[in-house]
Amino acid sequence: MKIIVLAGGLSPERDVSLSSGALIANALMAKGHDVMLLDLYLGINNTQIEPVYVNRQSNKTFSYLVPEQEPDLVTIKLSVDNQGSLIGAGVIDLCKQADVVFLALHGSIGENGQLQALLDIKGIKYTGTDYVGSLLAMDKDLSKRLMFSNNVLTPKWKYVDLYKKINLDDIGFPCVVKPANCGSSVGVSIVDTPTQLRPALNLAKKYDNFALIEEKIVGREFSVGILNGKALPVIEIKPRLGFYDYKNKYQKGLTKEICPAKISDEICALLQNNALKAHKILRLGFYSRIDFLLDQNNQAYCLEANTLPGMTPTSLLPQEALASGISYDDLCEKIALAAFAK
Repeated sequence: MKIIVLAGGLSPERDVSLSSGALIANALMAKGHDVMLLDLYLGINNTQIEPVYVNRQSNKTFSYLVPEQEPDLVTIKLSVDNQGSLIGAGVIDLCKQADVVFLALHGSIGENGQLQALLDIKGIKYTGTDYVGSLLAMDKDLSKRLMFSNNVLTPKWKYVDLYKKINLDDIGFPCVVKPANCGSSVGVSIVDTPTQLRPALNLAKKYDNFALIEEKIVGREFSVGILNGKALPVIEIKPRLGFYDYKNKYQKGLTKEICPAKISDEICALLQNNALKAHKILRLGFYSRIDFLLDQNNQAYCLEANTLPGMTPTSLLPQEALASGISYDDLCEKIALAAFAK
């Protein structure tokens, strides 16, 4: 098949996406497909990645390491004149000519349903969840409301407009402040005291107009991948220092991942069943990843759902797939073939 791997974009998670995209492209080439790695924002004006199809006979591979810090989006925006568009020149025309588009995007337009809706309108086949599920999962307030109303336990939260006066009198500490529509722990702060709250809200404001102030749950962190309607083995996440933030997620060796997680059969079933339930409630697609915290009373709190889980060297879903006997290359091809068959 002719497959375009769409990555990059104008998002704080741009670097994560480019790393995912490079690996996905290599895997699909290894499986015999013709692959084009294309930056959603730079399009055909990309001076670093030529927008052409390559395959395993080309003796070419892609690589991209995620820096410790998030990208400078202002500089990237100034590097190309997209006339205000979030989609680069030639992207949609090239996608029309492909058999399928593999979405390796993270955050912003890549996960909030906007791009999915446009691709639907253009009749372009793409991987992952459609625009409805993408919207529901990306908006943390909406997704938590749906989970709460369907008896999926989630930490208590307050949804705030960062450009309006906020009543902070009823906030309990410690708490977690996070942008309402970001992933990869971008803009997330752990707030232990009232004096730390305002700086945390100001940080979230860099990335979004809205934020969640969430009850802090102390416990073990787990993630459960969903693939083709089935839960994958549970993985436990143990950062060596601090919490599972942007740096700990994407810098090799900073977090220990254990898969399958060393938990009882009962806890495993609890996490997997709740993951499947959240996946269905949010109307997610062929694959997703659902994140949890397990407190000392074995209460499993669902934190969020990821419609386009990371596929970097340190990402969780590929590790879970491997634990169930699915290699990285096979995982990528399964996702692509499912999209082509839709």
